[in-house]
Amino acid sequence: MTENPRTSDDDKSPEMKQEMPPGKPDEVNVFGWRFNKAVFVTHINIFLYSTCFWIQTGTLPYLTKKLGVDPVMFGYLQTTFAVVQLAGGPLFGQFGDKMGGQAAMMLAFLSASCSYVLLGMAGTFLMLFISRLPSVFMHAMQAGQMIVTDTSSEKDRAGALGMLGLSYGVGMVIGPFIGGLVTKFFSEQFAAYTAFLGSLFSVYLTWQFIPQKTKRVVITSEVKEQSVLSIKKILQLATAPGALFLLTVRALAGIPIGVFQSMFSVVAMETFKLLPEQNGYMMSYVGILTMIVQGLGVKVLTKKFSENDILKWSSFLLVWSYLALAFVKDIFQMCLVMTPLVVGLASSNIVISSALTRTVSALDTGVMLGLNMAVNSFIRSLSPTVGGYLLQYFGFPVFGYLGFTMLSFVTVLLFIKFRE
Repeated sequence: MTENPRTSDDDKSPEMKQEMPPGKPDEVNVFGWRFNKAVFVTHINIFLYSTCFWIQTGTLPYLTKKLGVDPVMFGYLQTTFAVVQLAGGPLFGQFGDKMGGQAAMMLAFLSASCSYVLLGMAGTFLMLFISRLPSVFMHAMQAGQMIVTDTSSEKDRAGALGMLGLSYGVGMVIGPFIGGLVTKFFSEQFAAYTAFLGSLFSVYLTWQFIPQKTKRVVITSEVKEQSVLSIKKILQLATAPGALFLLTVRALAGIPIGVFQSMFSVVAMETFKLLPEQNGYMMSYVGILTMIVQGLGVKVLTKKFSENDILKWSSFLLVWSYLALAFVKDIFQMCLVMTPLVVGLASSNIVISSALTRTVSALDTGVMLGLNMAVNSFIRSLSPTVGGYLLQYFGFPVFGYLGFTMLSFVTVLLFIKFRE
């Protein structure tokens, strides 16, 4: 972003002035292409994380139904997951800043392993509820963003973060397919155990191939002696002028899509009368589109335009995409509208994530990424209730009008903030 609230080098704390020597990172050769080994393994881990997550996500509704859990209680279960992740995101980021990218990634996959194995063992609603609790530190995507942030330059950061979305998107497409096959030929519990084994494999990959420290600064003994979990530090970073503005924009722009996504399955079934497999095709279409935009589109855009311009005009695109959504009448029109909607959302989210890491010193990028994730978790915790109410009393078009109203406000705010 044009504005950077960080202080100058003279104002930085002593521990931030000591740069690590510019040693050449370990590389790996894949089909003639050379990659940073830590980043390459991080992409493999993000693919595995996404695959395992969507294996259990696709089978969870059927498992809850098998155990006699009604839709209301299932909603509470999903809300619990969002709230638990909301609580853990910033703390996880601070842990990663102090202990390093390797420790953070291993903690994320160990948490995922615990959650999935408890899900596989679940025979009652209480066990289903307990299986959600270890997800407090199940933030592999955040850990991946921390490692990529540490190893990339500020100029290339947005593109590098976008490429993680490509790896996640591949897992998002493959995961439900694997979960469906495992459930069909074995059981819902076996699908959860499959996710558990995949997460354990990622723990091994992280321990074996990702270095303990990925930051380009030396963490002095003074910093190491500070508390790993400091609520005061998190609040200080969250309320910093540049960060607070970006987090506010992320929240305002994220509410409409969060509410819409929470009700999408209901809308697909009740409004558009889609069969389960048709709904799956629609989700795959959105997933592939997101992969293309995050993995390739953002990298191209950041080379041609400033991040300020991308953020302003992606928000402008979203205004009219949401307005078009309010007038959608069939699934073909929905697919057309989803294209600019995904382009605008993916572009703005990646740019905001990249910009947030530059509002703080290199020692605190993990906390800032955690706050960014926490905003998303907060929206997910409220969206099912809000979305259900809006759909019941106002109907499907309300999601488009909500997005049009809120993104109009955000767009005006951005154009005023970043006016030339």
